[in-house]
Amino acid sequence: MDAVLDYDEALATYDPVMGFEVHVELNTNTKMFCGCATEFGAEPNTQTCPVCLGLPGALPVVNAKGVESAIRIGLALNCEIAEWCRFARKNYFYPDMPKNFQTSQYDEPIAFDGYLDVELEDGTPWRVEIERAHMEEDTGKSLHVGGATGRIQGADHSLLDYNRAGIPLIEIVTKPLVGAGERAPEIAKAYVAAIRELMRALDVSDARMEQGSMRCDANVSLMRKGADAFGTRTETKNVNSLRSVERAVRYEITRQAAILDDGGSILQETRHWHEDTGVTTSGRPKSDADDYRYFPEPDLVPVAPSREWVEDLRATLPEPPAERRKRLQGEWGFSDLEMRDVYNAGAVETIEETIAAGATPAGARKWWTGEIARLANKAGQPFVEFAAERNVTPATIAELDGLVTSGRLNDSMARQTLEGVLVGEGQPTQVADARGLELVQDDGALEAAVAKVIDANPDVAQKVRDGKVQAAGALIGQVMKEMKGQADAAKARTIILTQLGQA
Repeated sequence: MDAVLDYDEALATYDPVMGFEVHVELNTNTKMFCGCATEFGAEPNTQTCPVCLGLPGALPVVNAKGVESAIRIGLALNCEIAEWCRFARKNYFYPDMPKNFQTSQYDEPIAFDGYLDVELEDGTPWRVEIERAHMEEDTGKSLHVGGATGRIQGADHSLLDYNRAGIPLIEIVTKPLVGAGERAPEIAKAYVAAIRELMRALDVSDARMEQGSMRCDANVSLMRKGADAFGTRTETKNVNSLRSVERAVRYEITRQAAILDDGGSILQETRHWHEDTGVTTSGRPKSDADDYRYFPEPDLVPVAPSREWVEDLRATLPEPPAERRKRLQGEWGFSDLEMRDVYNAGAVETIEETIAAGATPAGARKWWTGEIARLANKAGQPFVEFAAERNVTPATIAELDGLVTSGRLNDSMARQTLEGVLVGEGQPTQVADARGLELVQDDGALEAAVAKVIDANPDVAQKVRDGKVQAAGALIGQVMKEMKGQADAAKARTIILTQLGQA
């Protein structure tokens, strides 16, 4: 394992410089240059044809929907849209690339010179400058069999699935990010999160990093404080979660700093991220653009979107995610801190769906970012994944919240009900019925329980009579115990204060 330097020590000596290449698979029905389907999870090599397999004589045709999505992405990233651009061949050998070149764009991308404003966890804004967003095609997928890690090292043999070859990709490339300092890993995570949120808002991709429909290559270099030249960069390839982006950037900073402090030099290379160990390992020497022998693709005509079409597409852009969050915050009545917590948890859409299903905003936030997030964190899973695996949907939480707001359950009973839902006992009302969970509605029974508790705790009761109303909390706890947790705590408090002359 490589040596690393303490993170704070690394930042005391070096300034990190970052750059990101985010690859987004478009959700078009067919591939970028042929009519093959793009459905995820199909049987291997069942969604292929002579074009995407690169067979001799097969000619590509550009997917118009792919171009449209590329323009909309460029506009949403505040980019200039080219009046004229063309495709290029990027030549290199890789087993899962059937043509031995990738149809991409090089010096003439469809979108360029943009920016994206992102929000850090404490609400601080940060502008990321966008170099370009260009169209290209995805490669196939290699499956290495027989090894312990799923990588080619140690495998007995490899299998190739070309279903993914030719799926439309948009590659979004940033300009170098400088001045991030100690917040570099946090900025990395926030930027990729903002790209994912934007792609979903545009409805051009499901941006599911765990399935590979959005992937991030993270470039990191260090330059000694006071220097004006960037250091040699490494490129950590295909990082597939927000948490991993943050961890990979932090690790590379500490790894490179250790090498430089020891008098060594950084090798320009690609690196692999290992989620289980939290380290990167060497991949292959990183090529420069000249090594790919780019030249214009002779089988495709240039793309020249009219200004009228571009403006028509601009009119289809959705409300920017940051503005949408501000609007939702006002509608839901959340404080800045509450909304920030919801956003940082990735729960905005989930809470919106839960409110649409009938929950109160406060209830939706409480259950998703409270109890469910706590249990998901304990299980080591993102809360959305944790909930989905246990059949907990926005409608489930709306039903649970309704049982509380209707007065049938208190919070303690609702947590018990949620426990039942999570272990597969059914939906909330079914679980509450089966477990006999329901607040006692008989005021007479509650008044009798209060009277009994007051008689059993004369000293506390006298404090309440003397005006120390906060002492009623101890009596409420006793009433809840007497009623086996099936009392309405607010109603119990009212009755206690009435019986003790403080109502």
